[in-house]
Amino acid sequence: MEYASPEDKNFIAKYQARCHCGAVRYEVRADPVDAKICHCRVCQLLHGAPMQWAAIFHKRDVRFVSGVEHLRFYNSELDRNERLLPCKVICASCGTPVADEGRNMWLAFPTLFDFGVPPKVPEAFQPTCHIFYSMRVMDIADGLPKWSGHKGESARL
Repeated sequence: MEYASPEDKNFIAKYQARCHCGAVRYEVRADPVDAKICHCRVCQLLHGAPMQWAAIFHKRDVRFVSGVEHLRFYNSELDRNERLLPCKVICASCGTPVADEGRNMWLAFPTLFDFGVPPKVPEAFQPTCHIFYSMRVMDIADGLPKWSGHKGESARL
């Protein structure tokens, strides 16, 4: 599955996102399917943070506005800088992690979206759970369900 076409006249953008330097810009036309906080070691290393917050969209609801030529891909399982799905998507100009691309899904990072100043994050982007919480480097007491691996496919902690 690929992204929505830039020529799709029926595409009505609901949200806009961009990398730090603005070279990569994309839009989505729907609310996220889900939003999660991931504590896996790969996310920790690639984001330089204790966890990663992702809002999950169908790729058909994502459309690039500019900067496709600035995208760089990395498949962490194979340690290859290629668009081998699933993979990490990065802006080659500024180094911003843009998303995780799956075969059918786009795991966007909500902090890249324009939610105004000060930001008012829509309810649809609020995380519903923590995944790979067994790999956490710090405890989070937020009342959200915590899974040892993927949501619904692992032990709930």
